[in-house]
Amino acid sequence: MPASSHHNPFADWLRAHAVPLTHLDREAPLDDLEPLRTIIGGARVVALGENSHFINEFALMRERILRFLVERCGFTVLAFEYGFSEGFALDAWAQGEGTDDDLSAHLATAIPVGVDEPLRWMRRHNRTASPPVRFAGIDIPAAGGSLLPALTPVADYLRQVDPEILPAARTAMRIAESFAGDSGAVAAPAWARLAATEQDALSAVLMRLLIRFRSVEPLYVSRGDQQSYDIALRRLEGACHADYTFRAMAGLFAGKGLPADTSARDAYMAGSVLWHLERFEPGTRVVLAAHNAHIQKSPISFDGHLTTLPMGQHLHSVLGDEYFALCVTSTTGHTADMRRDENVRFGFTVDATALEPPEPGSIEAAFADAELGLSIAGLHRAARPEARGDAGLAPGPDRIRIQSTYLHTPVTEAFDAVLNTPTSTVADDLENT
Repeated sequence: MPASSHHNPFADWLRAHAVPLTHLDREAPLDDLEPLRTIIGGARVVALGENSHFINEFALMRERILRFLVERCGFTVLAFEYGFSEGFALDAWAQGEGTDDDLSAHLATAIPVGVDEPLRWMRRHNRTASPPVRFAGIDIPAAGGSLLPALTPVADYLRQVDPEILPAARTAMRIAESFAGDSGAVAAPAWARLAATEQDALSAVLMRLLIRFRSVEPLYVSRGDQQSYDIALRRLEGACHADYTFRAMAGLFAGKGLPADTSARDAYMAGSVLWHLERFEPGTRVVLAAHNAHIQKSPISFDGHLTTLPMGQHLHSVLGDEYFALCVTSTTGHTADMRRDENVRFGFTVDATALEPPEPGSIEAAFADAELGLSIAGLHRAARPEARGDAGLAPGPDRIRIQSTYLHTPVTEAFDAVLNTPTSTVADDLENT
């Protein structure tokens, strides 16, 4: 993309500090990614973002960076924007359980957000690797599409340790089944159509179960084991956070939501990352794959309304510099706009929308003005106040693309690095959406 006619001081800074990359091929040599080792430093959790799901180039870069961080930097866990509860089956598959063809069945009801190829690479890698690369789901069940992936194994657990409370779990499952779908875009409107008495009954019984779980932990552990208790509790917490998210989203769409009320999902994802970290070997390093809007370290607002405190903000508050957020964006091409449609399987259709020229003030405009192609830039130096004295550097970009629109946020505070692809294309295998 040709540079614009106006002078962009941040583009000058990028031109001097960005590192060019040479490959998008997932099988290509990894030498061009070596500068990433210095950029991430000693981070324990490196989050890889994307400004839109369903983009070919973003998926390819995520797979290359995963390979690099595993093969050359000693990372041993891939945490993904995928259900915490459902993730255990994928971890077992990645470590060699079942047949290669079983993955399709595991992912049959999941939104195709690009978890399959990293998992296939992990399974191949783990055939000869020691230690193996583990998979960790972090999200609420079915990304908010259904409480059943969490509640069904919770009921199985209660059948062993506390059968007297099992009727309460069955009540929650009965209500949850009445609005379950394959995504939150299906389940949320179905939940909103429930009678208020059913909505309230679901919340009440979930809270009763949660308080009982926490109150009688020694009893449950004595009847089973600590690991089974910890997993069941975390699954139940996922169902509770999903239930809260339904209420928060309904309030947001009705124009009367509380500030930052949709943070429940992101708080759960952050807690899941920390949950896994506590249970892996000391020193474990994690690759975390999720949308840019989940990994950023600053609050999210739209039209002046604070909507979310993202996962990245929660993780940064706990891990400090051990958390590293790498956003991924593009300057030209197409993006995947998700248009709500209750008549299709996942509750939305994906439209390949041509990108307009980057807006002034955006990180994409800075890359375009710097005439940079595929490249990555660490933003730590740009975020420091003293850096603004270098070459007249003005405050950094104040917006970044989110699909075909922009999220207004201080980019150098929200992210630690940015990877830009010169063009983006929408995946063409989304017939199920």
